[in-house]
Amino acid sequence: MTGDDRPTVPPVRLPAEAELARDALAAPLLSRAVRLARWAGEGIRVGAGGELPDESLERAAAHLGLDGEDGLAQAERAWDTALDTGLLEIRESDGADGTDEAEDGTAVPGEELSLLTGGAPADVLDIWRDGLETALADAAAPALEDLLGVLGAEDGDGRTDPDSLDLDALDWDPEEEADFLDGALGNLYVLTATDPAVTAGAMVPLPVLAASMIAPEDMEHPTDSVLEDVSTAMVRLDEQFRMLEPTGIVDYRPVDEALIEEVDGDEPDGPDGLVGLGDFGGPDEEDLTRYGMVRLTPLGLHGVRQRLVEAGVRAPVVGDLARESARDLLGALPGHGEEAARHEIELWLARRAPLEAARELLAAARGDDRDAPRRRLACQQALSITGSEAEPALREVLDDRHLGGLARVWLSERGFADVPAPSEEMVFWLTVDTLAAQLATEEGGGDSEELRELVRGLVDQHSGFFEKAWRVDHPATGEVLEAMSRVHPDRKAAKDARKAAYRARSRG
Repeated sequence: MTGDDRPTVPPVRLPAEAELARDALAAPLLSRAVRLARWAGEGIRVGAGGELPDESLERAAAHLGLDGEDGLAQAERAWDTALDTGLLEIRESDGADGTDEAEDGTAVPGEELSLLTGGAPADVLDIWRDGLETALADAAAPALEDLLGVLGAEDGDGRTDPDSLDLDALDWDPEEEADFLDGALGNLYVLTATDPAVTAGAMVPLPVLAASMIAPEDMEHPTDSVLEDVSTAMVRLDEQFRMLEPTGIVDYRPVDEALIEEVDGDEPDGPDGLVGLGDFGGPDEEDLTRYGMVRLTPLGLHGVRQRLVEAGVRAPVVGDLARESARDLLGALPGHGEEAARHEIELWLARRAPLEAARELLAAARGDDRDAPRRRLACQQALSITGSEAEPALREVLDDRHLGGLARVWLSERGFADVPAPSEEMVFWLTVDTLAAQLATEEGGGDSEELRELVRGLVDQHSGFFEKAWRVDHPATGEVLEAMSRVHPDRKAAKDARKAAYRARSRG
């Protein structure tokens, strides 16, 4: 768990490979590609690039039960996916069959098709991911009509003249566009890993996702310029998620077409271009679904995670720590979301006898090093899941300066008798230790409303709190008191905290 300086994202829970493979086979894009590969049978005549002639494309769409222009487009995407994933292969024609077009070929079922029924779940997922990569590249590219509209010079018959295309006229950076989509999927991945509601299946409003990519974290009131950028990002994401949904990577509820028309009109309502965006809270809650809602599917989590790993990011999965030591478990838990942490602990405990597990956790929680307070906080979290069988282990540490306080809390919460009252020294030591863990866990040095309320409550409940707190023999006493001076709303209390921090550091 140490010595790894790669970027890290929070862990996620993933279904078994067999379940993910079933989801992949059920995804519309891959399932259609499979049907077309089988439909090809003994061969379908294709163009030099593997494209279907118009008549064959119409037959392919009919085979899939699709109709209209949209149906033809979906059938074409499914055919391209079959080619890109190896479900179809092209046999080039040498003209020996009497045709004049030696550059044409025949599409036949490829070797990969047999892996979907006779291979392992991992084989199915590899094929699905090949199709996903193509879909992601397509989603990051401008639409063909946009290319023609911006780049194309028409000849006298109204047709685009390829020789007159001006590529420099298109404001499109392929790498930047791909990074934009990767960033959106990455933010969605982190939200799924850390937000309990999203972890449980709630959809993320598109304005929230777009703002997470555009707006600075500390900006409470967005400028008109930021709102415009958020609105533009939403329109881009709406187009991209519409294209990606058939891959099975996301569940998506698109932006209301009426709102898109507002953006495309001559007089958008407000600087953001999307009616009702207003503030970072987005539109009114009752209208929120009109602005698009998205979530990663379990298959999507798997796909995004694989891409993160290939990009050099450390992307753990819940269950990775089940065989690790208690110290490794406690060191990693602060980076987990609430649900992921609970499941990680449950999997770790399931492999051990309750009493021995509690003893191992308590032993790992000891120490005066900088990470020790976070380990003890994680230890409390892990012990909260253990049953009464762990009681002897908690009683064994009642006199331990590091663990005696949390042991008393555990025993008292479960109604055990004969729990000795803590000394004042132990109470203050545990208070400093808990605040030190909170500070180490929070980003930005600890300035959350939760910490503010905790500090305010401690000072209000204990008369002369700072006079006693600076004497606590804890390595983080000075740091904790300094933080309390920053977050306490009362000026006198903040001043007392600064004095106490100075005295604690002088004493040290």
